Amino acid sequence: MKKDIQIPEVTGVEMAMVYEYNDIYKTDDWNVYLINNKSVPLEMLVIVSQGFSATKTTSLLRKKLAILPANSFAKIEYIQPELFKLNNRFQVTFFEGNTLCEKTFIFEENTVKESALRAIDEIKKRGVLAK
Repeated sequence: MKKDIQIPEVTGVEMAMVYEYNDIYKTDDWNVYLINNKSVPLEMLVIVSQGFSATKTTSLLRKKLAILPANSFAKIEYIQPELFKLNNRFQVTFFEGNTLCEKTFIFEENTVKESALRAIDEIKKRGVLAK
């Protein structure tokens, strides 16, 4: 039975932490974006995020998106810079057509910082992509 279960490999979906200016509060903030580079929309997305280390664990945060159109992106959440001392995991589950897909993105501890910023063409901003 286990041999009959096919788990699809997820490609064309990326997660980025972006450093950008907040016009409302006049501050530079870090925000998490989900990028869909596929030519098809992603539907019923659930994103579960958590920071963790050997001694600390943050609360789980959940976010739902009904749809992420093809070749688009969405801002998922604001993230406090204090959390960059931890590993930050984002588990993304979604439907691509009739297929349930899941991908886990991890930003390793101390890898998200201003010196690591690079241009992210899809959203026309500077940030750090998950590994």
